[in-house]
Amino acid sequence: MTDFNEIKRDTIERMDKTLETLKNDFGSLRAGRAHASLLDNIMVEAYGSPTPIAQVGTISVPDARTLSISVWDKGLSKSIEKALRESDLGLNPVSDGQLIRIPIPPLSEERRKELVKIAGKYAEQNKIAIRNIRRDALDEVKKLKKDNLISEDDEKKYGNEIQKLTDDSIKKIDDLLSQKEKDILQV
Repeated sequence: MTDFNEIKRDTIERMDKTLETLKNDFGSLRAGRAHASLLDNIMVEAYGSPTPIAQVGTISVPDARTLSISVWDKGLSKSIEKALRESDLGLNPVSDGQLIRIPIPPLSEERRKELVKIAGKYAEQNKIAIRNIRRDALDEVKKLKKDNLISEDDEKKYGNEIQKLTDDSIKKIDDLLSQKEKDILQV
């Protein structure tokens, strides 16, 4: 990269993508109510390759405690059921041909605590990703200094700016985590 503004833009963009990833990960953790994004990470064996469940049927939410999947190819019903049962969501689908109903059981206290731990892992993985992005940006700044494109003072100033971006992103992750924990633990 040739100048700090480019480094900063790239850093912000990568950190924002990391936060989006975390939001998607959190979306796949159920907090008691049924919502279609619950099934986003489930892959179904379809036509010889793993396929996202949303690409083999229409997911709908008939009520707060039920999901349903209207399967496009009746032959895939069994593999969709299998994928749902084998997922770590604790679901037990009921099939009647092309419509698969998925009752969402209320979460036990033990399962809630387990989900909070999983959310914590997701948050920690994304914090590590943010710190790696910071390291890459600081390496770029050091390279600018080494190539005599910036002064030592600028190197320090830019390093501080990158640290501030990192701190802001880590704080956003902590905020998202505490909000998700509240959602999960709310009975």
